[in-house]
Order: sequence, then C-alpha cells, then structure tokens
Amino acid sequence: MTDASQYLLVCYLAARDGGEPVSPGYVADELERSPAVATETLQRLETQGYLTYEPYEGATLTAQGRETAADLYETYVVLSAFFNDVLGLAEPEREAMALAGNVSSLVTERVAETLLEATDVESVDVCV
Repeated sequence: MTDASQYLLVCYLAARDGGEPVSPGYVADELERSPAVATETLQRLETQGYLTYEPYEGATLTAQGRETAADLYETYVVLSAFFNDVLGLAEPEREAMALAGNVSSLVTERVAETLLEATDVESVDVCV
C-alpha cells in the first residue's frame, strides 16, 4: 500500500486525537506534502473504499479504512519502539510512518519479539 498507508495512518491518528473529519491541510502538513497532493490522495482512497471525503470538510475513515489503519497502527507502534529503544534513532515515529505499510505481519511479529528480547536482556543487565 506504500504511500497510501501513510495517509490512512495519519487519518487514524488524527481521528483518535481530535476526531473526524480530518482536513487535507492537516494530512498535508503531517506528511510534508502539498495540499493538492493530499487532497488527490484522499480522493483516491475514497474510490478504494477506505474513507469518505467531503470538500472543505475532510476525510472520515470507513469501517474498511479503520480496520486497515488499525493494523497499520500496530505495525507503526512496534517499529517506533524498535527504532527508538533498540536503534536509538532520532526520529523513530517518522521512520515508522514511512515503513509501516511496507512491512509484512511476519516482520512486525519478529521485530516485536526482538524488541521484547532486547528489553528482557536490559532488565537482566540492570539486576546484575
């Protein structure tokens, strides 16, 4: 899903934080895209059934969009934690946002396991 996944994830996060509809300007700012590109992508996602888009109002996730975005969110959270806790990246959320739609559920599971193992190792080291 690549770039479209970022749009769904931004809409999902915005809906959780401030409600819907999510303005295309907000999406454009979050993804560092032009408002025209954000509007065009949101309209394309509407034709695919992921959201409804109303001009001058914004985007509202459909049930299908919410389900897809919730899965993306799980991947985003795991990747963000891994990038922060294990790799120590400066902007883990930005990196996770870029990759969330490009990682399979198997990779997400393995990263989560690696993250838990790294956390367990750190706990043991602290206790010793």
